Amino acid sequence: MVGEAARDRKRTMFADPAPPPRFPATARFAPPLPVELDALRGHVAPELLAWAHARARALRVGGDEVLICAGHLSPDAACARAAAHLGLGVDPLTALPFPPALTPDVLRLGTILAPRDDGDAVYTFAARGLALRRLARALKRDPDLAARARLVPPERFHLALARHGAAGIGAEAAFGLRTRAPDLSAALLTPSRRLLPPLALGAATFVALTATAPLATLLAVEGLLSAVFLGGAALRLGACFVKAPREVPLGLGGADLPPYSVIVPLYREVRVLPRLVAALRRLDYPPEKLDIKLVIEPDDAPMRAALRRMALPPWFAVVVAPAVGPRTKPKALNAALPFARGRYVAVFDAEDVPAPDQLRRALAAFRGAGPAVACVQARLTVENAEDSWISRHFAAEYAGHFDVLLPALASLGLPILLGGTSNHFRRDRLEAVGAWDPYNVTEDADLGVRLARAGWATAVIASSTEEEAPISRQAWMGQRTRWLKGWAQTLLVHGREPRRLGRDLGWGNMAALALLTAGPFASALVHPLCLVVLAADIARGVFLMPSGSALGVAVTALSATNLAVGYLAAGLCCGLGLRRRGRLALAPVLLGLPLYWLFQSAAAWRAVVQLVVRPHWWDKTEHGLGRRRPVPGRRRHMRAVAAQR
Repeated sequence: MVGEAARDRKRTMFADPAPPPRFPATARFAPPLPVELDALRGHVAPELLAWAHARARALRVGGDEVLICAGHLSPDAACARAAAHLGLGVDPLTALPFPPALTPDVLRLGTILAPRDDGDAVYTFAARGLALRRLARALKRDPDLAARARLVPPERFHLALARHGAAGIGAEAAFGLRTRAPDLSAALLTPSRRLLPPLALGAATFVALTATAPLATLLAVEGLLSAVFLGGAALRLGACFVKAPREVPLGLGGADLPPYSVIVPLYREVRVLPRLVAALRRLDYPPEKLDIKLVIEPDDAPMRAALRRMALPPWFAVVVAPAVGPRTKPKALNAALPFARGRYVAVFDAEDVPAPDQLRRALAAFRGAGPAVACVQARLTVENAEDSWISRHFAAEYAGHFDVLLPALASLGLPILLGGTSNHFRRDRLEAVGAWDPYNVTEDADLGVRLARAGWATAVIASSTEEEAPISRQAWMGQRTRWLKGWAQTLLVHGREPRRLGRDLGWGNMAALALLTAGPFASALVHPLCLVVLAADIARGVFLMPSGSALGVAVTALSATNLAVGYLAAGLCCGLGLRRRGRLALAPVLLGLPLYWLFQSAAAWRAVVQLVVRPHWWDKTEHGLGRRRPVPGRRRHMRAVAAQR
């Protein structure tokens, strides 16, 4: 909800500055004007009204929204002028006449209904722009409505509802999915009752076989795991030969662009805040249709102070995630969603620098693919690859994942585990599947699976977002532990009902999902053991002196093949990704894959331990520690904006 940081800035945000004379007279002033601009006659310069009217018509927005976004009109002043013009009062919102639990519904309606003693009701409208025009038409049809109608600026409307409904919004953000669909939430990581008998039978069988024939059981398990790992490696090798479909240009003018919301969760991110705001201001989208929510935690005083010092544009707003439930990124996203006004919703992280045209390219993907696509994933790339050995490996890993594997999966129509940022959603689809799970520490991967289970597809676009990779082994270990723990949570949640999962996804898609999730996780867990067993077999001369065990030789050969193919598949996938990314100079770092995989194994075992003792704990990754480059093109962009004004 719009929080304390926004309230701290209200004196400057709601001030009524004199219009600076920087807009040229682009058109001769001539009536008639729409109601929101007609209300400003005598208060705003005629040439400025004409300019706002022309831009509003070009974008199909309200002229007051144009003036507010350009910094020539405050929200309070716009509301006061419109209310006086229509003969309405301005509601101070000192008391709200509805239960806090109804706050999300009131936010969606943008209207407060207050019953009166005479059986009638008083309406408070958070109307601006096109909504104000609709209200004016309603007043013409029913003049008596003016005695029962009030206006309020949308910003103050959100502030009041944020305070009034904090508990309800927080409870919905934290517990909504768990309440409505407990089997799809990671709140309780317990298997379904249907799985208990087969699990118990399988465990008893394994114990009995291990006791009676330990060597044969070990070889059988090793062979089964090797086959699974080979399947995953084969999928990655196949991805290297799949070409992503060509993207179609959007071809939409400003009038046809829909409202777009961007949500950015922030926690202890003061170091990267100026860079983030600069990158978000560079987004190539009409600010009148852009809605950016910066989400902070209630006890993050440094972030609140930093935001108070910044002169955020009017299309930015600060949201405070209620202190209810787990303190996780998905809970913060859920808390901001009711306040978002866009039909499309994008998620970015604090350290992100998205390409300026990313919103438009995501819309082009939605438009080209049709309603079957519920989500568009942009590609992530590491900007600080040169900082350390860890960051170079991270960059190669990202290149293989986002430039090779994900585009191939999208082209083949297979389920995609979303990246944690640069996801773009159709809002109605996002809300239909319950939004984000606050108890899953990789809410992105889980949400990708839930979208696929609901029958919706995910597309991948070539637009990139620059991210900062961890530069130390300690930071990398914490982040990778959280990722692997979240993958395990996702496996446990969606594996509760295997038959239902197979029906939802299709058995082929379910197998692919298992290879992409269970395979890498199990591989990370057993990789050190496999290396030890393989080294022992080689030392004993198993290949040269079979000692009468054909099965042992076959399984050992399969393990050696699996290891070689695994390294080869990872190396080719990452190398091809680096080539597509234009960073082939980083390829020599792939020679360190065996050591990097051992680090991955350590993270996997830490994830298993945390899954038991701290399943919902969010291991925060610190950002702003690398050698940062300025936002690309920022000066050029600011000069272009100044020229337009």
